[in-house]
Amino acid sequence: MSSEALIILIYILVLASFLGFELIAKVPPTLHTPLMSGSNAISGITIVGALLACNEMGYTTLSKWLGMVALVLATINVVGGYTVTDRMLKMFKKK
Repeated sequence: MSSEALIILIYILVLASFLGFELIAKVPPTLHTPLMSGSNAISGITIVGALLACNEMGYTTLSKWLGMVALVLATINVVGGYTVTDRMLKMFKKK
């Protein structure tokens, strides 16, 4: 990977981190839990990227291991998000 591509990727990471922090900081506390539990499904994008990193030919062993770690963590995040959402929806069902 060239140094120009690395600089662009770091720039995108910093910009996305700043934008994400600013968006989440403006969410009222009453909406924070439902918003976060629903948006954990976005980790599905991480799962697809991690699968590509684990399976792609020509990648180094380090990138394959990092892809596997990202795959496991993103899967835990998605399952946890749906679990929290399910528990919240059960609170509103009539007994």
